[in-house]
Amino acid sequence: MGPDRRDAAGPVSQLIVGLGNPGSRYETTPHNLGFLALDRLAEQEGVRFSWKEADARLGRGEIGGRSVLLAKPLLYMNRSGGPVKALVKKYELQSQQLVVVYDELALPWGQLRIRERGSSAGHKGVQSILDAIGTDEFARVRMGIQPGHPVSDGAAFVLRPFRRGELVELNKFVGRAADAVRLILTEGAAQAMSVYNRRAPGE
Repeated sequence: MGPDRRDAAGPVSQLIVGLGNPGSRYETTPHNLGFLALDRLAEQEGVRFSWKEADARLGRGEIGGRSVLLAKPLLYMNRSGGPVKALVKKYELQSQQLVVVYDELALPWGQLRIRERGSSAGHKGVQSILDAIGTDEFARVRMGIQPGHPVSDGAAFVLRPFRRGELVELNKFVGRAADAVRLILTEGAAQAMSVYNRRAPGE
C-alpha cells in the first residue's frame, strides 16, 4: 500500500471519478463497475482511499507522472454530480481534467468505449454530473454491461449481483478499464480512443 497522500504538495492535475452505489449490497453489481475499476487502478498504483471529503472516498497518488485524485462518490448514483462539482471546485480543476468511469447498458458486455465529451445517453450518474458542472467536456470510460439479450427492466438488471460465471470475465474487464484510464493519463484521451474503441472484448 502507498502512503496517505492527502497532504501531498502541489496541485491535482487530474480527477478520476468512478461511479457506483455505496453499501455492501451493491459491491459486485454492474452499476458498480466504476468503483471496481478505480479499486483496481488504486491497487496497481499503490494509492489508498484514505479519507472522505465532499461525500466521496478519496485517494491521491502519482500515475504516469501526474498528480491524480481518485474519487468514489458516496451518495447514490443519481446524486453523483454534487461530490464531483465540490471536488472540481476545491481543487480548482477544469472539466478537461476530469475522467469518469462507469457502466453502460447500451454497450455489449466486456466492451470499452472512451469518449472526450457528449451526452449522458440516459445514464443517471453521468447526467447528474452534467447538470452539476454545466458542461459535457470531460472524458469518460464506458464499460459495457449489455448481456446480449433483451433486458426488460434495466434498473433491476444493473443492481443484480454478478453471477459466478461472470466473475472471471469481470476480473479481466476491470483490469482493462484500469489500463484505459492509465493510458488517458499518460497519452491522452484521443490516443486511448484509438486503442480501445477499436478493440473487441478479450483482446
